[in-house]
Amino acid sequence: MEGGSRSVVLAALIANLGITVAKFFGFIVTGAASMLAEAVHSLADTGNQALLLLGGSRARRRASSEHPFGYGRERYFWAFVVAMILFSMGGLFAIYEGVDKLRHPHELESTAVAVGILVVAIVFESYALPKAVKHANAERDGQSWWRFLRRSKTPEIPIVLLEDAGAQIGLFAALAGVGLAQLTGDPRWDAAGSLAIGVLLVVIAVFLAIEMKSLLIGESAGTDDQATIRSTIEESPHVRRFIHLRTQHLGPEELLVGAKVQLDGDLTFAEVTAAINTIERRLREVVPEARVIYIEPDVATDTDVATDTDEAGRA
Repeated sequence: MEGGSRSVVLAALIANLGITVAKFFGFIVTGAASMLAEAVHSLADTGNQALLLLGGSRARRRASSEHPFGYGRERYFWAFVVAMILFSMGGLFAIYEGVDKLRHPHELESTAVAVGILVVAIVFESYALPKAVKHANAERDGQSWWRFLRRSKTPEIPIVLLEDAGAQIGLFAALAGVGLAQLTGDPRWDAAGSLAIGVLLVVIAVFLAIEMKSLLIGESAGTDDQATIRSTIEESPHVRRFIHLRTQHLGPEELLVGAKVQLDGDLTFAEVTAAINTIERRLREVVPEARVIYIEPDVATDTDVATDTDEAGRA
């Protein structure tokens, strides 16, 4: 995990730890269902950030004979676990609590305490969320937010960003639920706040699970990187024809590149080796994430060209 991603996760961890304690205190005092849902949500978020830091630490282990391409995908695995925790411990629990309080409503106590704690929590979240947004803005490089969340190869930033955004929305939902329950005298508004929080968390968790599953299975490089790799190979000395390209992320900053190229037919074995080494060096200069590169000299056929065109179209 890079320094920027780690600092964002640490900021979210510190904020959520303080918020968790405050919310559980608020639930003990008030008995509000939405307050309990938010407390469990923050507890899940705190554990999630700890898991992201764990994944980043384990991903830095050196490659071994059993894992020759390293442990970069540990970050994707723990990010997937985070999505599952957010779904179960956060979303489903909040929905259960909301349904239970709808069926068995009870009057809230010390509403002012609940409101005060929720306002403090919003202040804490206002510290963590802008930090995540600032770092995401630096990474998304003009992409729309939707495209960034779908295409990002770094799991920590989208997760923290969505968790923090969900937490802010959830806090306002809890505040609305508690406030309406006090104003109307109907505690079912508090239960509705808990249900709203639960549905929001389930939606976020399902989205993250789908994206992390895709990364865990193995995604190709982005279209810009693929275009850069292809043009660099085509412009390299002694390359007569580019045949096809296969890429896969071994981790957020680790890319596997495999390519077939047709070289000049009159090269000696030593010259072929030198040409391949030149291609690899140039690729690492323009795409630093390309850590593992395999260049295979071959003779192009119509089938190879058609296959490569199909793959480029799907990318």
